[in-house]
Amino acid sequence: MAASVSSPQNSPAPMRLVVTGASGRMGKALIRGIADNPATVLSGAIVREGSPLIGQDAGEMAGTGKNGVLLSADPLPVFAEAEGVLDFTTPATTLIYAALAAQARIVHVIGTTGCSEEDEEKIRAAARHATIIKSGNMSLGVNLLSALVEQAARALPPSAFDIEILEMHHKHKVDAPSGTALLLGEAAAEGRNINLSDHSVRVRDGHTGAREDGTIGFATLRGGSVIGEHSVMFAGVSERITLTHQAQDRSVFAEGAVAAGLWARGKKPGLYSMRDVLGL
Repeated sequence: MAASVSSPQNSPAPMRLVVTGASGRMGKALIRGIADNPATVLSGAIVREGSPLIGQDAGEMAGTGKNGVLLSADPLPVFAEAEGVLDFTTPATTLIYAALAAQARIVHVIGTTGCSEEDEEKIRAAARHATIIKSGNMSLGVNLLSALVEQAARALPPSAFDIEILEMHHKHKVDAPSGTALLLGEAAAEGRNINLSDHSVRVRDGHTGAREDGTIGFATLRGGSVIGEHSVMFAGVSERITLTHQAQDRSVFAEGAVAAGLWARGKKPGLYSMRDVLGL
């Protein structure tokens, strides 16, 4: 009898994924996310040069059990054997990995935030040879929220509704506004057919005068161990609409990043977003 389409011999081998920044909170969550998904396997784990963890087992470090993948500070041989890399590091480090992913022509999932426009241009250049998925937030909920924000911004006139974006993160976060807040701001700007950089208000201090119609305001809070809370407020004269998302565990970002990697497998080089991955 012929084998069925769903038989193991016809199923693709698990996608070989590398985690960068493997010893950090997000890196460990990514390692766990890969271990929890039968369609993926950890093929490499990168830590910073000089880390005392180099040579240790990545699975043991992340709490998934020994997996034989040793922590390394040299990405070159690791990328050469991989199909994709999951990267939540820093802008400068991400640019290095983007160039290496382009050289290896593999998938690069970028959750790094705080990139400058110059950084973004270099990532776009790398996407000519690598399949890059970049997002300020990898969770399904936040990307659904961004679609709702865009829809609301398109429906509510700027003369009648002001937009404010409030975000809070743990005290160790180094960039502000958060990548998620900017993602939501871009969605609101898209809905109103304006350029966010020309209508963004990041700081208010002293005698600011009346609010200018059509601007998109950002407020940033930092403290404690908050993983991520974001609210987009549409404030009218007699009514207020607030759309909110709360992340309660980093696993939601890891699951989204793994899903993004699998979605990009076999896709043509280019720069994609989580909205592409989720079909939003």
